[in-house]
Amino acid sequence: MAWFRRYPEPGLIMHSNRGSQYCGKAFTKAIKAYSMRASMSRKGNCWDNAPTEGLRGSLKVGRLHWMKFATRRAAMDEVIDWLTFYNHSCLYSTLGYVSPMQFERTWLAAQTRQAALGLG
Repeated sequence: MAWFRRYPEPGLIMHSNRGSQYCGKAFTKAIKAYSMRASMSRKGNCWDNAPTEGLRGSLKVGRLHWMKFATRRAAMDEVIDWLTFYNHSCLYSTLGYVSPMQFERTWLAAQTRQAALGLG
């Protein structure tokens, strides 16, 4: 879904843990079909996925804990609603007290300026 929403440049790195679903042939083939590169956490190193696990934990505890959904679609809509809130509204000290989307916009603008000046 992220690929279809953003259409990233070829070579995007898709990072995951070492779960069997990410090591399988079908997933590996899909990653290549979208011109992405696979990246996996190191064996036994929980810190590689700490940011993603933190996000997942916040979603589960902060939004989904004890919720019951009538349909799979209702659950998906709830997750998308939460991710939209998270990406656009939550402020993080590690990002300079801006939302993830604002951080990305600022970073992209800086990259564009550097490219225009021949610095990138």
